Amino acid sequence: MNGEINELTSEAIAQSRARRWPLFIGVAIVALTIFALPASATSGGQSGLAAARTATARFHELDAAKAAGYTVRVADNQGLTCIADPHGAGAMGVHYLDPNLAPELFDPQAAARIDAGTPELLVYAPGANHTQRLVALEYLTLKAPWDAQHGGPPSLFGHRFNEVPAGNRFGLPAFYSLHAWVWARNPTDLFAQWNPRVTCP
Repeated sequence: MNGEINELTSEAIAQSRARRWPLFIGVAIVALTIFALPASATSGGQSGLAAARTATARFHELDAAKAAGYTVRVADNQGLTCIADPHGAGAMGVHYLDPNLAPELFDPQAAARIDAGTPELLVYAPGANHTQRLVALEYLTLKAPWDAQHGGPPSLFGHRFNEVPAGNRFGLPAFYSLHAWVWARNPTDLFAQWNPRVTCP
């Protein structure tokens, strides 16, 4: 896998020099070999998932997540914080957002970026006695700023993000999102929106 990544990186750097792209593109490509997949990466899925697990392992403790910046408990337009599919496909759970990782939510001119090791949201399944268990990571960016700054929709772990149109239950403009169920089995799919094993009280 490392050989394939290094070969891909070398080829990308050569192409960027040939086209005289800005230096920061080369720096971003080199960063691929150091830690995480860039936003447009479509390969290295398993290694990227392993890096995401390592980066978020400490967030099994909700207090640690809040201390790291995941302080906003997301609610939909009905005030629900445990998000379930109204059609019965399962649930996501309770989302905690780190607003520092999604500045484009508050400033359309801010850089829209996605990084495997720093998901914008952590997703917890509610349990007995008001406990919450980390089950998934969610990557999110607004569509308009992303499209204005990039050449195509975002993808991670070899999977393209879902596009959620405006008029959604969260009151957001159109956005891209991807769930990765790295901390709980999802019998539907590792990247499915809903998990039938998660329920909301």
